[in-house]
Amino acid sequence: MSEVIIYKAKDGHIELTVNLADETVWLTQKQLSDLFDKNIRTISEHINNIFDDGELDKKSVIRKFRITAADGKSYDTQHYNLDVIISVGYRVHSKLGTEFRQWATTILKEHLIRGYTTNEQRLAERGIKELQQSIQLLQKTLTRNELVNDIGVETIQLIMSYAKTWDLLLAYDEDELKLPKYGKSSIAELDYESACRAIEALKADLASRNNATALFGNERDQGLQGILGNVEQTFDGKSLYKTIEERAAHILYFIIKDHPFSDGNKRIGCLIFLIYLKLQNKPIKLNDNGLAALALLVAESDPKQKDLMIRLIVNLLI
Repeated sequence: MSEVIIYKAKDGHIELTVNLADETVWLTQKQLSDLFDKNIRTISEHINNIFDDGELDKKSVIRKFRITAADGKSYDTQHYNLDVIISVGYRVHSKLGTEFRQWATTILKEHLIRGYTTNEQRLAERGIKELQQSIQLLQKTLTRNELVNDIGVETIQLIMSYAKTWDLLLAYDEDELKLPKYGKSSIAELDYESACRAIEALKADLASRNNATALFGNERDQGLQGILGNVEQTFDGKSLYKTIEERAAHILYFIIKDHPFSDGNKRIGCLIFLIYLKLQNKPIKLNDNGLAALALLVAESDPKQKDLMIRLIVNLLI
């Protein structure tokens, strides 16, 4: 497929409709005649001599394009590429040919850069779709053959949701995942004493089933109190974290990553995360395994990815 562009000489004496295709420009013999101010017979002789001398391979420098003639009908017309144009220009000693060559070189460079950029974008978009399809296949294969446990299944589904909703695979890779523009404002604070009572209740329940040690929920250096205070802090009279989702995300992240407890940080992080959201009347779509999968993603993430993980959690909540 060709692109049509217009060439106009600097002195304005000639204007040509130029075909751009196969990373080069193409002109007819008539256009070459106009460009170099030579009759068509002279141009034809020079072209034949170029081929006879073996200077250029005829098959690679000639192409037919369909053009509309003066009679209004369309005809397949033979065109010659920039290599031929330059060779003819040297033979007729034309300064106009040099001017055209310089113009064509600039046009081709711009076209190649634009084409590369467009192609790169298309490849990225196609890559997202192909990666999504690969994950879907992986999910089906693993789950059908019972090669992963419930947490593993939820992790795959979490990633699938992540990809389908926002083109997140690309945004995640390039650290371009954004916080949503919309979110709910906080309607209530989670006080420290209520959080501690909830943790004690969880510990008692887990201990009754031999799922918690004596170290579970033992707070270190008032770490939880500091986290709850941080998410509610203000600056210049405005909340530092503007929405429920941002605050909940930071609660989950900080409890898991800062280890304010001697044991049970991931489980406690999930508990406080859910309690905070319930306090705000904010529904959460993740089931138990989905929440566990999210907690594991946070736990395994690099601290340098903190902002990215926060954006991930907020987007999931939105």
